[in-house]
Amino acid sequence: MSDILILDDDTELCMMLHERVKKRGHIATVTHTLETGVRTAEANSFDVILLDVDLPDGNGLEYIQRFKNCPSAPEVIIITGQGEADGAENAIINGAWSYIIKPHVIRELDLHLTRALQYRKEKQKITPVPVSLKRNRIIGTSKGVSKCLDQVARAAASDVNVLITGPTGTGKELFAKAIHENSERNSQNFVIVDCAALPETLIESTLFGHVKGAFTGADKEQDGLVKHAHQGTLFLDEVGELPISIQKTFLRLLQEREYRPVGSPRHQFSNFRLVAATNRNLEAMVQEGTFRSDLLFRLEAFVINLPPLKERIEDVRELVTYFISQLCERYNTESKGIAPDLIETLSAYDWPGNIRELYQTIEQLFTNQSLGPTCFSFHLPEKFRILQARASVDSMQNQPELVDAKQNLPSWRSYKEKCEEEYLVKLRSESESNVTRACKLSGLSRTRLYQLIEKYELPFS
Repeated sequence: MSDILILDDDTELCMMLHERVKKRGHIATVTHTLETGVRTAEANSFDVILLDVDLPDGNGLEYIQRFKNCPSAPEVIIITGQGEADGAENAIINGAWSYIIKPHVIRELDLHLTRALQYRKEKQKITPVPVSLKRNRIIGTSKGVSKCLDQVARAAASDVNVLITGPTGTGKELFAKAIHENSERNSQNFVIVDCAALPETLIESTLFGHVKGAFTGADKEQDGLVKHAHQGTLFLDEVGELPISIQKTFLRLLQEREYRPVGSPRHQFSNFRLVAATNRNLEAMVQEGTFRSDLLFRLEAFVINLPPLKERIEDVRELVTYFISQLCERYNTESKGIAPDLIETLSAYDWPGNIRELYQTIEQLFTNQSLGPTCFSFHLPEKFRILQARASVDSMQNQPELVDAKQNLPSWRSYKEKCEEEYLVKLRSESESNVTRACKLSGLSRTRLYQLIEKYELPFS
């Protein structure tokens, strides 16, 4: 028997749902507004909340996280008369268990409710992941990094294949090593395979090894990387670069953990744990026919998506502090102070090369002949100071009130956020709160738009 909260302003539908839930042996509570629903959920312990979208005092999608943060951490099933794909996507992104359109809610409720309760039961059985985690030089405390570290801990506690995705320079190899170092295989080898750097003609030999005389130049037997990874972790970096010709062979390796060295008639066995990484869209590659769907299915048993640096900009200060400390030690120089304007300038940049570009920028800073005990923005490469100057001029031209001597010029970050919020308000008006139309008008991806909507708490339909 479970406790279910029904939150909908349609009284007839609530009666039907109430009866349906009771017949299944559960306890049902009904409310009709978000205000009473929140109050009820926070004061009681519910397993599942059936939540409408279009309520008299607000949009139910905007309250999903608030309900999930209640003491009992209930699962949320969205029920709505608005059968739009945008709404379903937004619901899932915000943490809903599932999404049911009202004409089908009575017919489909049993299945959704059963699965949600089964998932909740299984989740409560899971042993909490130990808090202690070897971070392996992973720097940052932002929400994005914290989420990824939680996933690292969960992945390390199991032995499933892991796929790490993210733009170039986000630290995919560091996260792969963290999974290895926090797993039971940490005393064994962590073997890196750079798929992008392997000549297609030598891939099989490099991965599986070869016997003497297998091909011209094979004057002695050589073990492959797969054998070296036995009992340890095999890390396939840039797995999207793996030629289609070798993918079938590698699929068999993942299925059987067996391989045959080039030129050998006998198969060998390797008990390794696989972690793969890519900056490419493997699903799009499957559609193009350049990546096998069955291999992707094997790789993505557990997926960790690393955010770009521009989406975790609050980590810049900590990253800069760490990099400066490391470089001072490397160059055997005295410790450096960090001026506030250095962090402001770096935080205003979008970092297309991500953490790797930030490190290279700080490394360049150390080549500046005028660098003293404190690092200022003046010591940065010229392009950063030019961008800062242009931004300052643009802001003064567009907002003349900011140059009033009686007022303090806001930080670039706060001003940038103000502009983002104002733009989002205008975009919502122009698009009539329609997410699809807003994406077309702004050029923003759907994911980025949802991030801005959540950041500034501006509801779209």
